[in-house]
Amino acid sequence: MKTVIKDKHALIGGSTQGIGFAIAKQLAEQGVRCTLVARNEDRLKKAVSELQPVAKGQHQYIVADYSDYKNLSEKINHFVIQDPIHILINNTGGPPAGLIVDATTDAFLEAFQQHLICNQLMAQAVIPGMKAAGWGRIVNIISTSVKIPLHNLGVSNTVRGAVASWSKTLSNELGQYNITVNNVLPGFTETQRLESIIDGTMKKANQSYETVTAQMTKDVPMKRFGTAEEIAAVAVFLAGDAASYVTGVSIPVDGGRTGSI
Repeated sequence: MKTVIKDKHALIGGSTQGIGFAIAKQLAEQGVRCTLVARNEDRLKKAVSELQPVAKGQHQYIVADYSDYKNLSEKINHFVIQDPIHILINNTGGPPAGLIVDATTDAFLEAFQQHLICNQLMAQAVIPGMKAAGWGRIVNIISTSVKIPLHNLGVSNTVRGAVASWSKTLSNELGQYNITVNNVLPGFTETQRLESIIDGTMKKANQSYETVTAQMTKDVPMKRFGTAEEIAAVAVFLAGDAASYVTGVSIPVDGGRTGSI
């Protein structure tokens, strides 16, 4: 089953590695033209070169840093004037770990800007083109902390929850235009970020890799980490026609780890 109509154009954040790149690869395989967004141009060029070619047009990239939301907005708005977007994948790296009681004001402001504000500006840039096409998909890659706050991720828990509420509100406003807005909530996923968390835990607890990973997966019913490709598959489903009547939802992709319905 083809989950995405050919000849659509997707804008994908954080897409040179991990979940973002996996989504770009799967969208390209469905015939979707992709524009990747990240801050490292060399990595962007390499990622674009590895995408499956599409029948019409070419894959592209935009060099932008989510820590500079004004510059990001400027670049995206300039780009979409010439080349409208049908599918927006909001995806960027999570805030650093730490207890909420120790978090600084700057930590909250930085995370708020990189996630909610950047998502808002990206959406505002692409929505006019989606309305004109009578078709649009916005998929936000967030976290299972939307359902249940995670230990030692105080700033992330707070901001991710705000993004989920923003997304639900946006879905209510855009449904009438055949534009859906949904969230994918990854659990433990084999990415560079997970490896850095494992490494930090190993050093802090003076434990082996095997011990740390066993402790992390013991509460996962499937007893393993997920892959970026498994997360991407759900995002691509939400980006396609098969999910045309799905909007305003947050879907955990976590091997069953989230302890809520």
